[in-house]
Amino acid sequence: MFRQILNRLPSKKSHKSNDNRDGGSPHSSPHTPTSSRINNDVPVTRSITSNPASGQTSIGQNHPNKKLQSQISKFNGNSAVSNTYEALPGLKDAPNSEKQSLFIRKLTLCGIVFDFTDPTKNLKEKEIKRQTLVELVDYITSANGKFPEIVMQETVKMVSVNIFRKLTPQPRDNKVLETFDGEEEEPSMDPAWPHLQLVYELILRFVASPETDPKIAKRYIDHSFVLKWLDLFDSEDPREREYLKFVLHRMYGKFMVHRPFIRKAINNIFFRFVFETEKHNGIAELLEILGSIINGFALPLKEEHKLFLVRALIPLHKPKCIPMYHQQISYCITQFVEKDCKLADTVIRGLLKYWPITNSSKEVMFLSELEEVLEATQLPEFQRCMVPLFHQIARCLSSSHFQVAERALFLWNNDHIDNLIKQNRKVILPIIFPALERNTNTHWNQVVLSLTLNVKKIFSDVDPQLFEECSRKSKEEESRKEECKLQREAIWKRLELAAQGHEQVMSQELIANQVSASG
Repeated sequence: MFRQILNRLPSKKSHKSNDNRDGGSPHSSPHTPTSSRINNDVPVTRSITSNPASGQTSIGQNHPNKKLQSQISKFNGNSAVSNTYEALPGLKDAPNSEKQSLFIRKLTLCGIVFDFTDPTKNLKEKEIKRQTLVELVDYITSANGKFPEIVMQETVKMVSVNIFRKLTPQPRDNKVLETFDGEEEEPSMDPAWPHLQLVYELILRFVASPETDPKIAKRYIDHSFVLKWLDLFDSEDPREREYLKFVLHRMYGKFMVHRPFIRKAINNIFFRFVFETEKHNGIAELLEILGSIINGFALPLKEEHKLFLVRALIPLHKPKCIPMYHQQISYCITQFVEKDCKLADTVIRGLLKYWPITNSSKEVMFLSELEEVLEATQLPEFQRCMVPLFHQIARCLSSSHFQVAERALFLWNNDHIDNLIKQNRKVILPIIFPALERNTNTHWNQVVLSLTLNVKKIFSDVDPQLFEECSRKSKEEESRKEECKLQREAIWKRLELAAQGHEQVMSQELIANQVSASG
């Protein structure tokens, strides 16, 4: 009788298995799973449990995904990959109701990281992963409905596992960095790039997709993710740095809440580079992103942005390896001056502070950048800094390195700069006239000599009286210098004669002392 009663009772074991299959906790009701969609007909079966202490939401996974994750932890922890790593069914062939679940399983499968230093290792598994990544990229590109939170979480998790790794840059001393030419030298290529590129393509399309809700995605693409992303800019592989640049630019545009943090983090990278290491592979790419950001600054400029210019951008002229990123830093600096012409004086004085003394190629770059800045400079700001500026230009005009002198003389070919100089010729010409005279009399290069004569003719045509006065003062100064030279030579001659006479007296006294001692 008891057996008959027991047989009529419902089975608890079957009830528990149903709960676990749906990804819920043993205490959850059948109605707790939430349903959201990537396409209009693709449901999500994940239980969401809130943690009030942490303020975060943990999302449970359905049963097949747990099996895949246990495989991943086993595969990533061991060098040998099990034979159970098999391709999953294609997304195109799957029913709409199963596509999202299959997509997440494929993301989990791609979380397995292989060793690409040995090209003969795990060939089958690597090809399966490559094909799966291609399929995932196509799925994200063609999505026509908002991505649910679980898809965002799993996507960011898979990307993080694959690309966040410790970089081992090749050692380069400062002398090598100074002469580094990215177009001539062979860059270091990552052997895992065929797979890494697909991962980068996936996160690029994911961030750029209009179906990615930034309010939800920012929970996973957070400050920690951004910092790890910025650390990768030191990669030796230029292909990776290009993708990093594109994706970070998209992140900056999509996640407005992260913008101040991204700027501050880039600022810190520059500080470490300028004042500590002077070694970093991604300065040019970071400056390219900043060039676009600066271009979008609203007017009037915030004090924060002006401090960034003074404390981070201008000191980037100090490192010896500036040829690696000079084009980008020059663009950023010019953008600031074009945004606010009152910054021209600050920028020009900053350039003068870091002006090279013995590096001619760097000096030519500074002169090129100076021309771009001066082209955006207005008369009041020009007048504030023209005295120290043209003292430096005068030194460049009379440089024995013909490229430096030639580049300085090319400033007069710019109409705007030529007009600024003409309006302030009474201050500028007396400063640079001695250098022009030295070039005319002693410079060895014919091109420099010809350009010097053209500049002198410009001043002579504009203000003949000032030119004659400067010429007269220059001759007087040369005559005074010649007199001083003759006086110095006469003094040295007298000192030499006095020294010789003193030596004769000392030698006679020494002989007399020796004679008296022997007697």
